Amino acid sequence: MRASRRDFVKFGMAGGIAVTLSRLGPAQAASGPQPFLVHETLPQASSSSPATGRIDGVAKVTGEKLYASDFRASDMPGWPALTSHALLVRAHDATHIYEGLDLSRLDPAAAPDVVVTAADLARLGVTVPAFYAGDLLCPVGETPLYLGQPVALLLFAQFDAYDRARLAFRDGGPLTFGRETGPLKRPNYAAYRFTRVAGATPEAPDLYAPIREGWISPGFTESSGRPIWAPLPVAEGGAYAQGARHGEAIRAELKAAGPGVLTLERDFTTQSVDPMFLEPEAGLAWYEPSAKVLDIVLGVQSPFEAAESVATLLGSAQADRRPTRIDAKFAHVGGGFGGRDHTPFPLYVALAALFLPGRPVRLAHDRFQQFQGGVKRHAFAMRSQIGVDRASGLIRAFAADHVLDGGGLANYSASVAAVGATGAISLYSVPKVDVTTVAEHTHGVTAGSMRGYGTLQTMTALETLIDEVATTLPLDPIELRRRNALPPGGRTMTGNPFSVSVRALEILDKLEAHPIWRDRALHQRQARPGRLVGTGVACAAKDYGTGADCSLGAVSIDPEGRVAIHSDAVEMGNGIGTALANRVAAQIGRRADAVTVAQVDAFDALSLRTSGDPYAISQAEQDAAARDPRWVPAISSPTSASIGAHVGTHAAAEAARVVFRFGLWPAALALWDIGPGDPRARQWRDAYWQGDRLILSGLPPLALRTIAAKAHQQGGVTGAMTHAFSRWAWAEATFGLPGEDWTADIDALAVRRGAGGFERIDRQAVAFPPTEYNRIGTAFTSLCGTVVRVEIDRASGALTIAKAYSVLECGAVLVPQVVLGQAQGGFAMGVGYALLETLPPFEDGPGNGQWNLGRYVVARGSDLPLHDLEIEVLPPLSPREPPKGMAEVVMIPVVPALLNAIHAATGHRFQSLPVTQAMIKGVLG
Repeated sequence: MRASRRDFVKFGMAGGIAVTLSRLGPAQAASGPQPFLVHETLPQASSSSPATGRIDGVAKVTGEKLYASDFRASDMPGWPALTSHALLVRAHDATHIYEGLDLSRLDPAAAPDVVVTAADLARLGVTVPAFYAGDLLCPVGETPLYLGQPVALLLFAQFDAYDRARLAFRDGGPLTFGRETGPLKRPNYAAYRFTRVAGATPEAPDLYAPIREGWISPGFTESSGRPIWAPLPVAEGGAYAQGARHGEAIRAELKAAGPGVLTLERDFTTQSVDPMFLEPEAGLAWYEPSAKVLDIVLGVQSPFEAAESVATLLGSAQADRRPTRIDAKFAHVGGGFGGRDHTPFPLYVALAALFLPGRPVRLAHDRFQQFQGGVKRHAFAMRSQIGVDRASGLIRAFAADHVLDGGGLANYSASVAAVGATGAISLYSVPKVDVTTVAEHTHGVTAGSMRGYGTLQTMTALETLIDEVATTLPLDPIELRRRNALPPGGRTMTGNPFSVSVRALEILDKLEAHPIWRDRALHQRQARPGRLVGTGVACAAKDYGTGADCSLGAVSIDPEGRVAIHSDAVEMGNGIGTALANRVAAQIGRRADAVTVAQVDAFDALSLRTSGDPYAISQAEQDAAARDPRWVPAISSPTSASIGAHVGTHAAAEAARVVFRFGLWPAALALWDIGPGDPRARQWRDAYWQGDRLILSGLPPLALRTIAAKAHQQGGVTGAMTHAFSRWAWAEATFGLPGEDWTADIDALAVRRGAGGFERIDRQAVAFPPTEYNRIGTAFTSLCGTVVRVEIDRASGALTIAKAYSVLECGAVLVPQVVLGQAQGGFAMGVGYALLETLPPFEDGPGNGQWNLGRYVVARGSDLPLHDLEIEVLPPLSPREPPKGMAEVVMIPVVPALLNAIHAATGHRFQSLPVTQAMIKGVLG
């Protein structure tokens, strides 16, 4: 039997459908399946709360059911026991008309029970969410929009039939195509121009900057669809023309530079690659027609968006197939790297269940299917120009033109183009900058979000160019970077300063003093016969955050002192559960006994409302909406853009502060017999935890368990639930709490007193970050530098990474093991991107369905300096410095450092990726 309605909690309505998530219930007997959230709550019930290490470590290494691909119908209480299977068939041809499936080519034992086509979706009445605009299934009689576009969804009651069909469809044999049309043409996804002209002095206002003038796009295109970047002499597009005139003047200055200025112009191209996360996309769903409830299990980076998208998809469906409620459950993600951020995969999982009602259906990609259908990193073609004063080594001007291959659907192409462009000068202070970028539609596999998010491409081109400038001047590469490093308070490319610490000089000093760099000439001289040795260095400043980031968190403590945390952040290999536990422990004095993540509905008490687009809303609209004490610019955001430590843990940390200040602290005062008139009653900021004991100078330590029991006895605050919003700064609000108006970096609050339920406290005042902050390219940044030494076999061109060192700063470190792991993983991914991984575009690429790890080469242990990679993490500048995002920045400098090392060894500069053994051998003769 399905659980009763009271066991569910509604977090919202989308498309007229209630979207819910099952509440955590008591564990079933060991012989039966456990409630889903029992699996997802860590540490698991069988484990005691670990004092150190990762709370998810044991569950992961012992193979507990955590990931979406782990679950079958028999694992879900109340579901039918048998699992059916779905196969998403994709087009391997995007230049001919699709004429349908010829199922007679299948072995009868591989025949599907149900075939779902575009015509079936039309009859169902689905509504494709705006982000995924396009045909979910290519209609018969049309040319597929892109390689890998789904054309049919096949459903099988039996696994054997599904498995036979999966193999039969691998080469696309049962698909039929007719007349050749060539690739379909669609408008490009975005075109932007970012131009900045600094004032006469660093203190003077900019003459032109995006933060003041706004982001601009050309209003005209050529017949080919390419934007016309020139400022045309017409009345339309005046705002663009103003910025374009400044940009053209910068380029003219670079072209006309005299002998005192070194000018270089170089092309650089990067390849398409696959995220290659460990767990291909998978999902499980069950639609029960009698109850009209759709149960769905997913592993995504954006739970709130995925649930809303499924509800939007089915909101106008025909009545007999339209659920009245969607119960969405979100599992851990086996690797994300951006590839599961706003993926259309959940839509197909939901459709599979609707077209096989009454039977749980599993849709799970194998690796061939993931290569064919998963989002890819954008291939970039870049042309960069730089002008450097020969006498001082200072960069005078920089210009670049970027072209991105976005593939067949928009996904995040526009955003990747903007982030890549605004990150194009990385950590450098450049007074004149002009960068154009265009994200093109092609018939290739869709490109989207991925680790580095455009900056990996543009900063690689920049850092190899900086290295060439140093060689040409000549000037020591680190000294050149030091002279041009952005100082604290210096303005970025969009005209705003970073609002966090910038420690470029400290990182450069570390790199310069390291033996790998310091002794580079000695190692080159002492190279073994037949071996070439080279050392390369590179740095990067990578933004984190999107400018519309949300955090939801709840912290509770019971009379025994046990702590529970709920969060909407997603565990995707980022150790977010441990990060939450550690950050809350700093306030509560104990690591959590239960941490549940990817919860989008556990925050009903806040009764949040939202409207508009947080990126496009006007200041007047925001001010009017903010009069509603329940309104926030956005409710929940994906766990992406390296926001885990900074954003994902923020709301829970603020909730823990409320619990301490208004629950544990008053209880401690009562235990110490300190009255409200005693000056010590206001010294809560001076108290600190030593283990699970609260210390205040001159008073006996108090155990957390004793304090918690007292807090419950007094009816004090024993739980807090918060929401926070960041647009390059946190929203701040004031709430009336016992004895004090509490102001914090949150915009919504609910509290629990004693053993009661959560009750919302309306804010008295709120200050949301100004909407003009949407013009900021980035305000939050982390920095990383890498130095590598390579050895190259002269005869074969084989490259070995002998030693490597990376130094980074990321503010307060919440989980040292995760930071180290992210840095090591980032190094490996950088090696793969620089030297190994590549996907051809179009018909020879993954869209043809023939790609797997036999053809796609990723970095293995033999490619890495396993025992000679040193990672150094700079300590925070102060105990109050918050955590930063660092998951992306640790990958970026690895790539250009390797390219610069190859140049140092061979004397040749490669201008495309990957640099393979064959390419190196080719230049060595």
